[in-house]
Amino acid sequence: MIVGASDGERRFIGVRQIAALVNSLRQEYEFPIFLNSDHTHSLADAMEAAKWGFDSVVFDRSALPFEENIRETAEAVKALKAINPSILVEGEIGDIGTGSEVRDTAPDLSRGLSTPDDARKFVAATHVDVLAPAVGNMHGMLKSMVQGTARKHLDIERISQIKRAAQVPLTLHGGSGTDDNDFRKAIAAGLNIIHINTELRVAWRRGLEDSLRQHPEEVVPYKVLEPALENVKQVVLSRLRLFQGE
Repeated sequence: MIVGASDGERRFIGVRQIAALVNSLRQEYEFPIFLNSDHTHSLADAMEAAKWGFDSVVFDRSALPFEENIRETAEAVKALKAINPSILVEGEIGDIGTGSEVRDTAPDLSRGLSTPDDARKFVAATHVDVLAPAVGNMHGMLKSMVQGTARKHLDIERISQIKRAAQVPLTLHGGSGTDDNDFRKAIAAGLNIIHINTELRVAWRRGLEDSLRQHPEEVVPYKVLEPALENVKQVVLSRLRLFQGE
């Protein structure tokens, strides 16, 4: 399992504190837990994560023109490997939008889809360990997806082509709300890592709202939060089962 901490989460909790928490969990559980610095937009922040023992860094400069993205990502790979040669550095290409908002309509991301040629060139020039392409995925969810009446769909053939071109592990960002069968096909086509965030946040919010409605006089934080955490747990378990082919 990968524990991902966004830029906002790292600032709220603290990079050092997140690393300490995950290290404590590793001592408690037998299965491997990896810590990822998600969507890290500056070299300084990426280096801080590496310094405190994060296993991987998503160095995301995909908003820049392609050649600038290559240049800055290549610099980050060198700097982070100098701190920890075993750290995994992920680069990102294409456009899948930003943020984990729940919105009414989807942005037009068709022009930002990644190509096999771009994937090949990016990996060769930057030496990233992992690549995150745009293959029909989108950050956040539509309200219709939260309600269960719509699903995201992925370009499975594009995933296969990019996998063959890049020859590195692939990450799918913006996985929340994706059709289950598309997940299965995408994994078979070469996806290695899948990010689920908005689904977890929606589950947390719903659990918290239900808890406050049922116990309007409760003021003990851990008692109020328990249903929210249980909701998150159930979403995580359902996704782990799906990704493992159960």
